[in-house]
Amino acid sequence: MLGFDPYDFRMQVKINGEPKDVPDGQTLEGLLRSLSLHDKPCAAEVNRRLVPRRDREGVVLRSGDVVELVTLVGGG
Repeated sequence: MLGFDPYDFRMQVKINGEPKDVPDGQTLEGLLRSLSLHDKPCAAEVNRRLVPRRDREGVVLRSGDVVELVTLVGGG
């Protein structure tokens, strides 16, 4: 079937302005894990609503959601 898995449903969200396909039913915490940001200082907003760290597992993303992520970057 040309690599199509009928059980791998995807949806599109926008992350920091860029469209990205994520698994259907993806949580915000799952998204942060997939981006290796779950254990780093990171502010997360979904549809212009700040999501506290303690609530991220309960936020299920939907197709068309807009996610903004801000992390700290060191440098000098």
